[in-house]
Amino acid sequence: SMTYDSAADTQEHITQVRKRLHKMIAGLHDRADMHDLSKLSSPEKEAYDELTPRLVGLTYGSDEYRATLREMKPAIKHHYEANTHHPEHYPDGIAGMDLLDLVEMLCDWAAASLRHKDGDFAKSLQINKERFGISDQLLAILANSVPLVE
Repeated sequence: SMTYDSAADTQEHITQVRKRLHKMIAGLHDRADMHDLSKLSSPEKEAYDELTPRLVGLTYGSDEYRATLREMKPAIKHHYEANTHHPEHYPDGIAGMDLLDLVEMLCDWAAASLRHKDGDFAKSLQINKERFGISDQLLAILANSVPLVE
């Protein structure tokens, strides 16, 4: 009897994996194109016009920072509802997210830490661990991914 040659099955598996990776890449392209566009129109733009300059001087997670966010509540609520990369979008927070949400969230956090005078991405990960109830395992994965997004 002829011996089995795995090449065809392996090639088919590679094709199937590639197809799925390209689907994820297309999803990331969409995220990149659409990120935070809701901030550029009403009701979000007016609130960000007024309050973004105030957030810049504040320490992420501080009492003043949280008080300023509370003032922006209606606009921020709209933003969370319109954007799935925020844990607040989902009733069960991060547990409601998919991998594309997580990747966009991590990129958002990395970029956001640049907007604070004392921004520290590693420190913000720790703050967000508490804020969103992130497990040690997921935190490790996010931390391992920091070099990919900086």
